[in-house]
Amino acid sequence: MIPPGLRLMNLNGVKGFIFDLDGTLVDSRLDFDAMRRELGFPEGEPILEHLQTLDDPDAVARAWEVVEAHEIAGARAATWMPGAKELLMSLRELDIPVAILTRNMREATRIAIEALGIPVELALTREDCKPKPHPEGLLRIAETWGLACGELIYVGDYIFDLQAARNANMIACLYLNERNHIYQEHADCVIRAFEELSPRR
Repeated sequence: MIPPGLRLMNLNGVKGFIFDLDGTLVDSRLDFDAMRRELGFPEGEPILEHLQTLDDPDAVARAWEVVEAHEIAGARAATWMPGAKELLMSLRELDIPVAILTRNMREATRIAIEALGIPVELALTREDCKPKPHPEGLLRIAETWGLACGELIYVGDYIFDLQAARNANMIACLYLNERNHIYQEHADCVIRAFEELSPRR
């Protein structure tokens, strides 16, 4: 078990930061359990993965409408997580590259970024690459930056975030909340607050 608040031993060696969006940088108030109930999906089943098992084109279309409506509403209601804006601004001042990788849709991601003024120039969504835990998005970001995966950290709040980071050979950082303690063993580091990731330069 990794103790909460573990600091990276070589944080100053990290050359780029990648973040999940919902539940990490922003609170979009997305209720995935409510979404599953509305869709009639099994409890606890990942929504995107279950969608891929549907055979009826009409059912698929209706399901996507529900998912996208929830995501757009969440993006419009999104607020910063405590300390996230300050961390991103400090990284920007230090000219450290920052990106977002999310399983969200592109339009909802754009809405949240523009509404909150998130200082990030690169954001990949499920429409841009295979969704997490597949590492494609993280690998594309590393290639775009021209940096080695081992020099990058990916911060998220869910098991798919940690698995994607591990699959890409990046540092997997869990942003701890009251519901995700069970994922600590899959993380390279665990933080309770974004101040713990502030670079010392």
